[in-house]
Amino acid sequence: MILGEKLKEYRKGRKISQEDLAEKLNVSRQAITKWETGVSHS
Repeated sequence: MILGEKLKEYRKGRKISQEDLAEKLNVSRQAITKWETGVSHS
């Protein structure tokens, strides 16, 4: 299992929205989406 899958599983298991998690981690919601999907634009 990759990091994004673990992150999504953790978040959904605790019923935390991407927006709530982003706020707790002090990052954007878009960053959470990218981490969970494995999408990165370098």
